[in-house]
Amino acid sequence: MDPDDFTAAFDELFPRAYGLARRIVGDPAVAEDVAAEALARAYARWGKVSQLPWRDGWVLRVASNLAIDHVRRRPPEVAAFAPADEDAVTLRLALAACLQALPRRQRQAVALHYLAGLTDAEVGQALGISAGSVKTHIHRGMAALRKVAPLGLE
Repeated sequence: MDPDDFTAAFDELFPRAYGLARRIVGDPAVAEDVAAEALARAYARWGKVSQLPWRDGWVLRVASNLAIDHVRRRPPEVAAFAPADEDAVTLRLALAACLQALPRRQRQAVALHYLAGLTDAEVGQALGISAGSVKTHIHRGMAALRKVAPLGLE
């Protein structure tokens, strides 16, 4: 394993993993921990992960799973936030709960596409499925989310 290779990848991937985690958990410190854990897991498997054509998607999938798990297990105390932040916290908790209710593949496809900003092809590479399957999972996932949370999701 080439440490310089991981260092260059870390500099590129950490901000993306942090941004994704921040969108899910809201708290910058927790998002930083989630991103660091995702990159630590990548480092532990770097010999294999670095060779994947969907390396970025792998790291972002791990970050999204960790962030959703964090929100599901330990929701933040709404009272600890300023009143202006309560709506954002409530929205993040609702989003995490709705995502958690989706089947695993739909949850991963929706999170990677909408929260991480990956294309259908990149999501497909990260999940090891075709772009057509990605579109199906995203379509079904968004339809399920619209049923439980009609927030104008498009």
